[in-house]
Amino acid sequence: MRTPTRFRAGSRILGTALAVALALSACSSTGGKKAEDKAMPVAAGKATTPRMKITMVTHAPSGDTFWDIIQKGARAAAAKDNVQFQYSNDVDPGKQATLVQNAIDSKVDGIAVTLPNPPALIPVIKKAVAAGIPVVAFNAGVDDWQKSGALMYFGQDETLAGQAAGKRLGTDGAKKVLCVLQEQGQVQLEARCNGVQKGFSGTTEKLYVTGTNMPSVRSTIAAKLKQDKSIDHVVTLGAPIALAAVQSVKDSGSPAKVVTFDTNPQLVQALQSKSVQWAIDQQPYLQGYESIDSLWLYKTNGNVIGGGQTTLTGPSFIDQSNLAQVAKYASAGTR
Repeated sequence: MRTPTRFRAGSRILGTALAVALALSACSSTGGKKAEDKAMPVAAGKATTPRMKITMVTHAPSGDTFWDIIQKGARAAAAKDNVQFQYSNDVDPGKQATLVQNAIDSKVDGIAVTLPNPPALIPVIKKAVAAGIPVVAFNAGVDDWQKSGALMYFGQDETLAGQAAGKRLGTDGAKKVLCVLQEQGQVQLEARCNGVQKGFSGTTEKLYVTGTNMPSVRSTIAAKLKQDKSIDHVVTLGAPIALAAVQSVKDSGSPAKVVTFDTNPQLVQALQSKSVQWAIDQQPYLQGYESIDSLWLYKTNGNVIGGGQTTLTGPSFIDQSNLAQVAKYASAGTR
């Protein structure tokens, strides 16, 4: 699938902003030392701007390696931008909101946050904005981030990603699909399954599991596959759940095939072995990187990426046609 137009536009904006910053950091042939002093300070590809503190607050469950990729991107941007990076997470919406409040109380210079439960998080994000702290949203909350007062959003349109998955399942010959949700009530997960149902011409059924308990995930999916032999495809919404589903298929003796949203290095290996057929990639490294780098650009140069609209980082498919290239980056932990 081609990268969406809005994302390409956002990338061009970011590239232009960085090019300008780097150009200004060089000595002008006519301005000399005076022009250099006024430029945005960048030396050898690393910012020499005053140190700032940026906090990232997510809904990630402990041990989900997808979020390791997001953090790796965020830390790479922080290292380049002379940013003191702080990370905290909690799957409980109320506790995640408390973490955002803690960041406000510590007077950070910027906040990057996910919005899996907008009603729980929008009020505290508005508090951050009122306190003069710029906020960037990413990964979850694509339909609601603008209501919070956040400046920018980096992620994929989950409904469109789900529809793309549903259409591909139809092309693959699927008749009945089981869509596995690892956390009930998270807007981005519900949007994915609803999108699959909308894009798929066959039958779709949802199955809720406890994503923080992998043995339970494995047994719950296996039990469903044993009970309903007509299920021919299992769609999971995260790489760890997909890997559990592969074992579930074996446990149940089902012929069902596994496809998934999101990746990690282990999932790429499953694609190589064809135990998972394909994956939808929203580029988590890019989400983490842009969330931090965009706040630095805003604080140092007043830049806002996306023109008030979502900057799309996905979806795109990973399958046998492009797996070799993706595997090269996955070995470094960035895909």
